[in-house]
Amino acid sequence: MMPALPKPEHPRPQLVRENWMNLNGTWGFEIDAGDSGLERGLARRELTSEILVPFAPESVLSGIEHVDFMEAVWYRRTVTIPQEWAGQNVLLHFGAVDHDATVWVNGIEVARHRGGFTPFTADLGGVAEPGTEAVIVVRARDSRHEMQARGKQATWYNNTHCQYTRTTGIWQTVWMEAVPEVHVKRLRMTPNLAGSSITIEVPISRNRAGHTVTAVLSDEGGTHVESTARADLDLTPTLRLGIPAGSLRPWCIEDPFLYDLEVTVRDAAGTVVDRVSSYAAVRSVAVDGKVVRLNGKSVFQRLVLDQGYWTESLMTSPDDAALVKDIELSMAAGFNGARLHQKVFEERFLYHADRLGYLVWGEFGDWGVSGGGTIGQNQKPTASFVAQWLEVLQRDFNHPSIIGWCPLNETYQILHDRLTVLDDVTQAMFLATKLADPTRPVIDASGYSHRIRETDIYDSHSYEQNPEQFRIEQQGLSDGKPFVNRNPQGEEYSVPYAGQPYFVSEFGGIWWNETEARQAAPEAGLGTDVSTSWGYGQRVSSEEEFYARFDGLCGVLLDNPDMFGYCYTQLTDVFQEKNGIFTFDRGAKFDLERIRASQVRKAAIEARRDGI
Repeated sequence: MMPALPKPEHPRPQLVRENWMNLNGTWGFEIDAGDSGLERGLARRELTSEILVPFAPESVLSGIEHVDFMEAVWYRRTVTIPQEWAGQNVLLHFGAVDHDATVWVNGIEVARHRGGFTPFTADLGGVAEPGTEAVIVVRARDSRHEMQARGKQATWYNNTHCQYTRTTGIWQTVWMEAVPEVHVKRLRMTPNLAGSSITIEVPISRNRAGHTVTAVLSDEGGTHVESTARADLDLTPTLRLGIPAGSLRPWCIEDPFLYDLEVTVRDAAGTVVDRVSSYAAVRSVAVDGKVVRLNGKSVFQRLVLDQGYWTESLMTSPDDAALVKDIELSMAAGFNGARLHQKVFEERFLYHADRLGYLVWGEFGDWGVSGGGTIGQNQKPTASFVAQWLEVLQRDFNHPSIIGWCPLNETYQILHDRLTVLDDVTQAMFLATKLADPTRPVIDASGYSHRIRETDIYDSHSYEQNPEQFRIEQQGLSDGKPFVNRNPQGEEYSVPYAGQPYFVSEFGGIWWNETEARQAAPEAGLGTDVSTSWGYGQRVSSEEEFYARFDGLCGVLLDNPDMFGYCYTQLTDVFQEKNGIFTFDRGAKFDLERIRASQVRKAAIEARRDGI
């Protein structure tokens, strides 16, 4: 049974204040099929149903479970703001609302936001004060007919192939916090392993005369370093925390060490006016030819494709433990990280990845830009993609587990002699990423259309199921001629490979469903689909054949001395896709020791270039 307050944990572990309130739970709710609700007065009256936030109305846990299209949905809740917050401003935060959100409080519009994956905030100053009631009304529009970044959400009714049930409206935690007039807006922490330091940028709401900002880095053994800067000169005060040699402990897979961080703002009299708690880590990512180094060491990235769906709650994890479980299941199978695929995960997933030593590639859910339900036409991203992606980079920059960025996935368009919208948006997202974060490598697009010659990373997607054919396909990398994705006619999608680190960022996807295998008629062969399940290539005929194929495919990439990593498809079955290491409900499918044994031996690139 779901608790009255689902997902009660603080949703933003890297910027925590004492005075906050979780607003998950029961809200008023109404489907607005024709998006006429504003005209019909839905913003001013009680709604006809109830929903359990933060679960999307398509999900079982929401209590609605309406999986047909909804042009718009409405939410309503009355909240009493704590009297003890008197004298402070009240901020109303939304973790994610899909897709276009408008928020009214006490009848006044306080926020508009576009994008289904990123957070936004409304300042309730002058609208709702501590000790009073706030009537919160949210309208979320989510049309299937418009170009928008929707990841794997189907724009047709049924789940088919690799598109799934939609997510509409609120699907991450809603919460409030109290902040003083002069407060920390966010933290930006840049590690410098070579300099044994962390630089902390502290944007604040006011540069008031005499104010200072102080950062203290510590652990259970005590304080390691403290630094103070004036907060009234520079728009963004900056502090450098030089870590003594005896206290430097780099974050890595084997030892994911996190320092405690406290940041305080003091007024001219030395009185603390704002205090936030956080954590920080020191680690480096570097590129050396075809090698990606973590803390100066070549670490083969044994990644798994993680789509972050659950049977009962869709894109929202059912609880915090579910996020931890997915990481632990992945690591038990021998993976050391994940490509977070076609979705911006809840920030608490990244927190758990940070503390567990789990490598992550951050990605944007850019699929779904065709509109109108057309399958496969995903080469027309819009300008809003750039804005939303910058919000992702701003939210997630501080997480040490993130070791690379992937703004686009499987964009495809034949190269010709004219620049296109795809070229413009790919360039914009790549440059935005490099400007926002010069510390991590960026791949311009995962698979298919590499349009940026200076991209840090180059890759391909290959679902060749025969290990020997896969080896032949991938062997050209040593000569600077790796496998690249082309259209069926052999025409080029991408600019030429230029010697960057290279990996196969999607492979495997081995189709196995034991129940269907038993049902299949022997004379028909296991390639005959006896239900609606799906996987890549010819379905294996037995579990033993799965182990052999998995070992062979992984071995091709582990044995390639120029391959810095791989990403296996995928962690779990998802709806009709039966190509996961685990079932959709996270049940066992295979002997994990055998899966693990195929992956954990030292890769060729680690053995040849194990250090500098």
